[in-house]
Amino acid sequence: MAGGSSSSSGWPLAARLWLRTYRFPLAAVVLAVGVALCVLAFASFSPLGSVWPFSTIDYYTNQAGRGGVNYNLAFAIVGPIILIIGAYLVGAYLVARGRFEQLMRSKSKAEFLRNLPEMEELLWELTPQDHTRYLEKCAEFRVRR
Repeated sequence: MAGGSSSSSGWPLAARLWLRTYRFPLAAVVLAVGVALCVLAFASFSPLGSVWPFSTIDYYTNQAGRGGVNYNLAFAIVGPIILIIGAYLVGAYLVARGRFEQLMRSKSKAEFLRNLPEMEELLWELTPQDHTRYLEKCAEFRVRR
């Protein structure tokens, strides 16, 4: 495939590396967009719609009175969905990060070897820098990988 090596996922290697590196910031952006859409939807269907920032935003998003489209209903449907996805992505990353940090504090080789399968599974959800730390810890305990 042109553009770099790819695996069975069909994504070029550079794209997969970029997504792994910036997984948490992207998840935070998805969460923020979901929150913003939910706030806009709530404001458009509540008395808050007449208060300053929301009345101006509603003027542009609700064009139904001027022969256009009302996007506020789309915000009410899509906003919570994006919010839930963003919350899941952020939560999954933070749980994986916490567990990985806990497992990396292993002081004994036996404990480290016992936790290897779980650590390797967690590395799929974390950044390449975490993989480097994992390899350094393997070298410290003289574990072949």
